[in-house]
This record gives sequence, C-alpha cells and structure tokens, in this order.
Amino acid sequence: MSDKSKVIKVKKNSQGDITDVMLENGNIYSIDEAIMMTKDGLIEGINVGKAKNGREYLRSNPNGDESDNLDNKPIF
Repeated sequence: MSDKSKVIKVKKNSQGDITDVMLENGNIYSIDEAIMMTKDGLIEGINVGKAKNGREYLRSNPNGDESDNLDNKPIF
C-alpha cells in the first residue's frame, strides 16, 4: 500500500465493538491489523487510543463532525 487509505465501513460483534474495518480500496482488516497499520501511518483520519484496561482501540481524529466517527460508519 503506497498511499494512505481511509476507513469506509466497519464490522461489529454482538456487543457493538468494531472487529474489522474496510478501507477505500475494498480490503478488509481485523481491528488488530488496522491498529498496527494506523501506527505505521498507513490509515488516515484515525488514531490509536488506549483504554483504562490497557487495551488499544481505534478512534476517529477529532474534528467536531460526529458523522465520521468509526461507530457511525456503515456496517458491512
């Protein structure tokens, strides 16, 4: 992947947690793969946060527009 890509869709489990993401090029990655890719600068518009329990997660970069939050992306 030479250019940065954006998340366009997400897959959630029964608890509502995001388990997979789909990028603009149609490729699907697990949340763990997407976290590593974000750390490597391959996905734009999101960053890696850390929960109180130490678990890492993805979140949209703050921009005041809730419609592009990961939880509000279309489901696949």
